[in-house]
Amino acid sequence: MAMADVTADFRPAPRNSAKLDWPHAIRSLRRLLADKEDTRQVFEIMRALNGASTAKGYHRLLATAEGGRIAYEREEFARKLMDDAWLDSLPEGSVGAAYRQFIRAENLSAEGLAMVSREGLQEIEEPHPYAWFGRRTRDVHDIWHILSGYHRDGLGEACLVAFSYAQTRGLGWALIALGAISRTRGAKYPYVRAILQGYRRGKAARWLLGEDYDRLMAEPLEAARRRLNITPATIYDSIPPEARDVLPAA
Repeated sequence: MAMADVTADFRPAPRNSAKLDWPHAIRSLRRLLADKEDTRQVFEIMRALNGASTAKGYHRLLATAEGGRIAYEREEFARKLMDDAWLDSLPEGSVGAAYRQFIRAENLSAEGLAMVSREGLQEIEEPHPYAWFGRRTRDVHDIWHILSGYHRDGLGEACLVAFSYAQTRGLGWALIALGAISRTRGAKYPYVRAILQGYRRGKAARWLLGEDYDRLMAEPLEAARRRLNITPATIYDSIPPEARDVLPAA
């Protein structure tokens, strides 16, 4: 089925979120580049630019083999990710075990990310299919860190942003990736090549937003990467860890 057929019956997203707001997105990008820990700016950029891609993604999900069931069940995955008993039940070597180790080592939580997304952006909690799909995209971000092999350093986040643009076609991700590239041109290390490889890896991989994440979390990590066609991050891995968080100033 052609994508045009899948998306032909779009109706407006909540609160006109499909409308592009480039000035707001650019202001938020400047704040994010000044402080990569200011996660709220990521959500501001997404709100400004990603409404149409979120709607398209929801309809693409419905066109997949299990997407109708996933959308009908409308699981709030952040709640599942906050269930320590469930996380602890996932087998060693699995995607979920790697995620469990990742969030505990980094002192992260799915609810913490959700709380940041709600700051000034209450529509993300609306009882609407597009809002639910936006929450689903938000909640699997750290799982994509695990699958892609990108860490939370500045370069790893930039590479994952490019990977995410290839997966979602959300203009917000593209803007952040371009902003990161603008800060790294001419550097000693191949930062730009690493970010561009992130895009290529995301484009080559299967569509991750169509996955059943309950099932994926129990799958052996390396087997999942092979099944999803997630290739190694060779350029990122070639850069010394101590250099990955040092992005040159503009």
